[in-house]
Amino acid sequence: MQHRNRPEDELRAVLKASRNSFIFAGFFSMFINMLMLVPALYMLQVYDRVLASSSESTLLMLTILVVFLYLSMSLFEVIRSRILVRVSARLDMQLNPRLFAAMFDAKLRDGRGAGTQPIDDLGNLRQFLTGNGLFGFFDAPWVPVYIAVLFLLHPLLGWFAVGGAVLLFGLAVANEVLTRKPLAEANRLAIAGRNYLGGNLRNAEALEAMGMVGRVQARWSERHQDVLKLQALASDRAGLLANASKGLRVALQSLILGMGAYLVIQQEFTAGVMIAGSIILGRALAPIDLLIGTWKGFLSARSAYQRLHGLLSAVPKRPRFMSLPAPDGSVLLDGVVATPPGGSTPVLRGIHFEIAAGEVVGVIGPSAAGKSSLARVILGLWPVVAGKVRLSGADITHWNREELGPYIGYLPQDIELLDGTVSENIARFGEIDPEQVVEAAKRAQVHDMILRLPKGYDTPVGEGGAVLSGGQRQRIGLARAMYGRPVLVVLDEPNSNLDDQGEAALIRAINQLKAEGSTVVIVAHRPSVLGSVDKIIVLREGLLELFGPRDQVLSKFARPTAVKSQPTATALPSQAAS
Repeated sequence: MQHRNRPEDELRAVLKASRNSFIFAGFFSMFINMLMLVPALYMLQVYDRVLASSSESTLLMLTILVVFLYLSMSLFEVIRSRILVRVSARLDMQLNPRLFAAMFDAKLRDGRGAGTQPIDDLGNLRQFLTGNGLFGFFDAPWVPVYIAVLFLLHPLLGWFAVGGAVLLFGLAVANEVLTRKPLAEANRLAIAGRNYLGGNLRNAEALEAMGMVGRVQARWSERHQDVLKLQALASDRAGLLANASKGLRVALQSLILGMGAYLVIQQEFTAGVMIAGSIILGRALAPIDLLIGTWKGFLSARSAYQRLHGLLSAVPKRPRFMSLPAPDGSVLLDGVVATPPGGSTPVLRGIHFEIAAGEVVGVIGPSAAGKSSLARVILGLWPVVAGKVRLSGADITHWNREELGPYIGYLPQDIELLDGTVSENIARFGEIDPEQVVEAAKRAQVHDMILRLPKGYDTPVGEGGAVLSGGQRQRIGLARAMYGRPVLVVLDEPNSNLDDQGEAALIRAINQLKAEGSTVVIVAHRPSVLGSVDKIIVLREGLLELFGPRDQVLSKFARPTAVKSQPTATALPSQAAS
């Protein structure tokens, strides 16, 4: 039994929803192709009736009728084109939200994702639906009709057309065979090259500073040259076959005139039939010729369709769960085993602990112990291989993310703001409530810093927050994490870019969260932010080494009083291990 919501059928289902539009486009294609016989019939009547009778009135009536039919044909072509344009727009509107979500889910799953390629693929598919290539597919079924008309005129004309159609069809098959593989490989390499270039552009400053731009450019150029070679190979083959097809079609139209002239001499039919036969043959072979000429676009659209189909199949829609009551912030990890997206080696193994609502917990350990991985697992950003992550007793994956999001605050280790204003970033790009934005900034101890910016809260931060310093981005990111009074706040190395003043403000913000009853998880390398924590988790090589009250855990590594009296001199496990 076929299930209606099977993810592998999503793309086909969207196209199937436009089935009536395609039927109407085919309906108008029928009239267009019937009217394509008008030039041949007009020539036949002019040669065999008008010239024979020298009747000006007949010529006038025929001409008026032909002009009317030409206008009708143009109108039908406009209608067909508009139908397909609207089909492509509907396809875009229906798939864009789904693709947008799938791109993010793919990134969360394998760590790489597909970049923006799915959006490019959708654009490619949309352009094909509105281009001449699709018209060729609509017109191709009428080739036998035109050949049948030629058989009615004379059997030799019909068989001549059959032979020409077989030759052109052979060229079409050769076009498919000779261009499919190089174009597919070129598309694959081009996508990989764009992703490689995009990653390098995100690190432009480091590449420039260390003189690496030339070497990176040379490596990218090497890959790009492979793409150009494959594209040139496919284009050369496609161009050769397209020109051969065009030349063959022109030659066939001339040769049928010659054969027609011979049959006229033999008094098999009239000169009008000869001219009409040439015109109808040209029309019969035109769709095949058009398909050959646009085959590269068809292959590109087909590859785009396959990639979209693959993405939607691999990343199904998120299930919609029943809404749950507001969480209180309690967290339970029960035997959690987790691997990085796209990885196979666990970075967390058998993790079990419970954090009560309102507790402030620090996470420490040597480098590569799994601290940032634990932060992502707690938030449900990384799927677990085994075990459960529960928030307020419910599996974290059973929350609808848009409902859970307002209760969560997250400051990642690599903080990047989104292109917009400071206030938009703090408000998480929702509807801006000035009072809540300012309140979050004050609670994060960043209000005064924002006021000193050129336009205050209306200051554009640039792409990735490039206009601001690392410390400014981190502090505004903290205000974003505290916006809306979340019940669970996860801070991953929140003081990595802060000076002494910024770190003091961070500690005050953590104390503020603690006073408000928020559950706070702090991944820390520097001990100064651990003064307010209730408990500490110690990780080592993905295992939970210690979990308990702060002073009890720190007593195993340093004097517990050192956390309060001399924060800069205290050694954490990460330092002791180094």
